[in-house]
Amino acid sequence: MERSPAPNAQILPPLPANLGPDGHPIWKETSMKFRFCLSLILAAILAAPALAADLRTIAMNGHGEIRATPDMAQVTAGVATTAATAAQALTANSNRMKGVFAALEKLGITDKKIQTTNFFVSPQYSNGDNNAPRRLTGYQVNNDVTVRLEDVGKLGTALDTLVTAGANQINGVTFSIQNTAPLLTKARADAVADAHARAETYAKAAGVTLGPILSISEAGGEGPPRPMYRMAAMAEQTRIAPGEQSVTAEVSVVWEIH
Repeated sequence: MERSPAPNAQILPPLPANLGPDGHPIWKETSMKFRFCLSLILAAILAAPALAADLRTIAMNGHGEIRATPDMAQVTAGVATTAATAAQALTANSNRMKGVFAALEKLGITDKKIQTTNFFVSPQYSNGDNNAPRRLTGYQVNNDVTVRLEDVGKLGTALDTLVTAGANQINGVTFSIQNTAPLLTKARADAVADAHARAETYAKAAGVTLGPILSISEAGGEGPPRPMYRMAAMAEQTRIAPGEQSVTAEVSVVWEIH
């Protein structure tokens, strides 16, 4: 027995189907397109391991090295003085260092290119021979500066000037290249060319050919220029050897092979 609807109830008509221009429900076409796209994605995922397994590669390291003559020098020099008291040793040292700074100024070396790198006051003792106790004999003051020369040709003159002005300590001379960026660029290009030449040799020996490059990486960071010495007369007074410095680059390249 059918139940009659409540007096206030409304009977809604059935929802009409969402039909396209051709009269077919649109949801069916959307579902078919979704299934088709999903099948393509699954096929690509399943095929990826197989493609990766078939990919053959060769990896090779390359080395590039560019040599150039240093165009900057640094010299560390100073004054060491000894006196009975620390105050006397310090006064003597200060007076001689004033002469050193004045001489460097005459050479056109500005204050920003001169840096104090070592200063100390130390007591001096006797050796204490024949089991005698050591005794204080005086004090020594050391004051060292590092001078940067952007013209290597002036280094010989600078050394002579320092000694003449009162410096009695020459603790080291170093050479460098002010701008290594262009040299490093060339070294990197040579490194890649070197890796390619090696890879071609191995590929030919193995009976394969090189395909496209898959990756290039630089091994480590750029190293400091390495000195390569050669004798040269840079000044009439003092002979120095600026030599050459080497800027290097190391790369690793991976190719696909066929």
